[in-house]
Amino acid sequence: DPNLRRIQSLKMNFFVVHFFLAIISACSGFAPLQGVTVRSVDKEVDVDLGSYLSSPGEKSMLLLGTYAADFNAIEYVQRLRYYLPKLRYECGIQKFGLVLNANPEAAKALCEAVDLEVGAGKVELFIDPSGKAGRSFGVGRGWLPDNEDINPFLKLFGMLWGLGAWATLPAVIGGYIGNPFTSQKWIEDAFVVGMKKGRWPDNAVELNEDGSIKVNKFDELPYVGSWGRKPLELATLRLQSMIGISLKQWDELAPDQSALDSGILTQLGGCVVCDEQGEALFEWRDPGICAVANFEDILRKVGKAKSDSEMEEAIVGETR
Repeated sequence: DPNLRRIQSLKMNFFVVHFFLAIISACSGFAPLQGVTVRSVDKEVDVDLGSYLSSPGEKSMLLLGTYAADFNAIEYVQRLRYYLPKLRYECGIQKFGLVLNANPEAAKALCEAVDLEVGAGKVELFIDPSGKAGRSFGVGRGWLPDNEDINPFLKLFGMLWGLGAWATLPAVIGGYIGNPFTSQKWIEDAFVVGMKKGRWPDNAVELNEDGSIKVNKFDELPYVGSWGRKPLELATLRLQSMIGISLKQWDELAPDQSALDSGILTQLGGCVVCDEQGEALFEWRDPGICAVANFEDILRKVGKAKSDSEMEEAIVGETR
């Protein structure tokens, strides 16, 4: 019967198409991290990061942080806290992952220190104590990473002067001299969190009774108060983070000996934003200490323009 043969042929073609689509789907994902697993703190299961970055119908963002007491890890978490609503609304990113080279307790302690909500439906927190995910992504490993005869803390000291991390000094100096062009409102947000938690310096901003900002003292600086990032503003926040988080909580956040042996003390971080197929829309690998990704660049490259009223409505809805 010709009709029966035609139906059977259509069924076979349908099966073949779906078979190959299934194979393509199984092989899709962000290639550098395909097969690289980290541990989910919330679900306590291993997660393949290549597959994680390939989600049907949604964009994904992954931050590959450093150890929990590190400047770069702290700044990534501070920036992510502020930019989450914008990344969702302007860029259409629906899934956020944060990898820290730490144990579960240290990773959660850092997120609590900066008031970043993690867990199901929020930011997914992963741990990778040995830093293998970052190395697979191609992050910088710092100064003399394969030399086991030099103390890792001495290597880290050398990196502060740019050894194996060329952008460290420009990034640090930039925190002092400011930037007249690009707004960095995440700094104000981090100041508010720090003040509420009693961290010093505690005089950078004044708060209203509801906890919102009343006055940013750096806005009152003559001539430069209207800059996007004022002189000394970021440097003051980094001082607050160093004293109130890195040093005060060192015992809680510091890497253990096995992590130190794997080289994570000098390993830098990075981030990637992928589309639904796991193709990278934005990639960044830190070129130095304090030289983390500028999230304003992510908004410009991945995002879409929205009116101020639309953006305000979205952020208000996010915080309810």
